[in-house]
Amino acid sequence: MRLAPLRVDWNNYLASKFKLLELFLNFVLLTPYQTYFTLNAELFIARKITFSTENQKQISGPIVNIAVFGIALGLAVMILSVAIVTGFKNEIRDKVIGFGSHIQITNFDSNNSFETAPVQRDQVPLHMIKKISGVKHVQVYVTKSGIIKTTNNIQAIVLKGVDSKHDWTFLQKCLIKGSVPTFQDTVKSNLILISEYIANLLQLNVDDNLTVYFVQDPPRMRQFEVCGIYKTSIEDFDKSFALVDMRHLQKLNNWTDDQISGYEILIDDFKNLDMQTDSIFEIAGYHFTEDGSKLKITNIKQRYPQIFDWLNLQDINVWIILTLMLLVAGFNMISGLLILILERTNMIGLLKGLGYNNWKIRRIFLYQSGFLISKGLIWGNVIGIGLCLIQQYFGIVPLDATVYYIDQVPISLRVMHLVYLNIGTLLVIVGMMVIPSYIITRISPAKAIKFN
Repeated sequence: MRLAPLRVDWNNYLASKFKLLELFLNFVLLTPYQTYFTLNAELFIARKITFSTENQKQISGPIVNIAVFGIALGLAVMILSVAIVTGFKNEIRDKVIGFGSHIQITNFDSNNSFETAPVQRDQVPLHMIKKISGVKHVQVYVTKSGIIKTTNNIQAIVLKGVDSKHDWTFLQKCLIKGSVPTFQDTVKSNLILISEYIANLLQLNVDDNLTVYFVQDPPRMRQFEVCGIYKTSIEDFDKSFALVDMRHLQKLNNWTDDQISGYEILIDDFKNLDMQTDSIFEIAGYHFTEDGSKLKITNIKQRYPQIFDWLNLQDINVWIILTLMLLVAGFNMISGLLILILERTNMIGLLKGLGYNNWKIRRIFLYQSGFLISKGLIWGNVIGIGLCLIQQYFGIVPLDATVYYIDQVPISLRVMHLVYLNIGTLLVIVGMMVIPSYIITRISPAKAIKFN
């Protein structure tokens, strides 16, 4: 007798398995959620009256929607304010650091002009400085003042001489024509990198030749070939600086190859600038050499205090905007809460008659306020982040670069800023709801049930 092959109904089999999985998920995930809402009666009631479709038909519906819109608009403005100010500060700071580095080591006898006293290369213990945590790059430079003369124009200039180890990352971003010069250790280069301002003023272009005159005894001159044109939009830099091979300037100053104007030090994190400055000062700032010279260590904030003080003032504007937006959103929500309480007077009287104390009833309306505030925060994030992303990727809002140093509104979105804004807004506005909710304590159950 042959047995028939065993046939399995895979559809029923899979359906039974999925049914078991559904029951398991309901038991493990949904049951605690439902139990929490059932045990927390105040939260349960608040959820019901907040998300009920009949709530929109009542007089409080439009008013609550206006309050939610106020919260959304306030948060969107706060997100935009923080993102714009943070982006603006970062852009300007990076441009200033790109030209001046984070920390400079120069001769203590050097004045604020660009005709500096020399520093011997072995005068600075580089091996110790490079071991400092956070130091990213160390490079040398030489500066010298000169005058550029063409057939029809003349312009004062500061030549900044660098070597083959110079970090061109910043100027690569600012380049608008040509390329940055490439310097070698063996052959002196006649290439020069100038700004767009100087190029337009003197009617120069890439591959053009120019002559720089140096007022000294005896007067000297050097010819250079323009290899690239940059634009930082910071007028003080664009009007003044051009970059060349430092060996030209060493020879003009009658310096040896071991003599430089100083060292530029780049670090990883601007927040550690003061700490890194102190660390470098402890290594190089306390010692005198045999000839009596001493090193001076300065950071970028000390060299350009007016720029960084101006940037710090932007934080005050942000705090003013945040405070105003929170107050407006908070008072909108307070008016909405008072109307909700007035509209639910009968319910409050009934709950008091059933034995609910004032704090439990207040919790109902505080929970409801929390739901409404959360709704406003969601829409506020959508609007604020959306506008930030549009500006960041498309740059639809331009700026006058001669005034703001940048040609479009900068954006810097940071996750932690968004977290702090959302949590802070929620806590502040809910905290503002606590005092108005005290009106519930003055409602009498007997009068409230008859309230019409």
